[in-house]
Amino acid sequence: MERVRRFLEACEVDRNLSQLTIRQYDHYLGHLLTWLGREQPQVGDLPDLTAEVVRQYKLALARHVNAHTGRSLSRATQTYFLVALRSLLRYWSLQGLEVLGPDRVELGKAPSRSLKFLDSDQLRRLLAAPDVNDLRGLRDRALIETLFSTGLRLSELARLDRDHINLKTREFGVIGKGRKPRVVFLSDAAVEWLTRYLQARSDRWKPLFIRMKGKLDATPGGLGMRMSTRSIERLVQKYVRAAGIGVKATPHTLRHSFATDLLSNGADPAGGRNVAGSIKSG
Repeated sequence: MERVRRFLEACEVDRNLSQLTIRQYDHYLGHLLTWLGREQPQVGDLPDLTAEVVRQYKLALARHVNAHTGRSLSRATQTYFLVALRSLLRYWSLQGLEVLGPDRVELGKAPSRSLKFLDSDQLRRLLAAPDVNDLRGLRDRALIETLFSTGLRLSELARLDRDHINLKTREFGVIGKGRKPRVVFLSDAAVEWLTRYLQARSDRWKPLFIRMKGKLDATPGGLGMRMSTRSIERLVQKYVRAAGIGVKATPHTLRHSFATDLLSNGADPAGGRNVAGSIKSG
């Protein structure tokens, strides 16, 4: 549909949304179009949506069962479909089209979720878990220290190159969600372990955290040596088990732990200097 295509282009050009978000919007709106064609053929065009049709669509999402897995859609997933629709209606409204008001697409109340985080003892055990007598252990210790002390998202951590960070000023910039730039700060412990890790490396590959398995990348910069986000997830899971931590901690758990540590030290996790790293990891 031409109008949907223009909306997606506006998301890319005007709203500067990530390609992942745009693909998700495309998927969710494509699902809506398919449903309309099958269940509501009287709706000639998406701008003709009424509150009743939206109600029927919400009901269809709530009752949907995957034919292969037998699972229904979670409330959070149902919300993603409706958020895409609201964004589309809001865009059309700003373009002067007479459409259903986006606020009339109610998202519903999502179940509350408690955020898991590690306490100081669990963090100490996790940080001390890698065997730092070889390069792999030094990398793993530096990675976990960096992840905790900066509160980086998993994708942001994986994208880091050596020349991105400044160990002297202990700060560096990242492009985060929605392509918004921000500055993050390294703790004393993170600087120490990053320094030891980088001094132990004899290669000239650009990625900060490199994989230790597989075929070597002989191209200039060695970008193929970069650890994947999945590899980092497995690395964290490995040391969570080794440390005997009684929760299913993930890289995202460390983000929550980072914010909790900031709050406990009187800082604002949404801005200001990172004071994480107050935990003495030895």
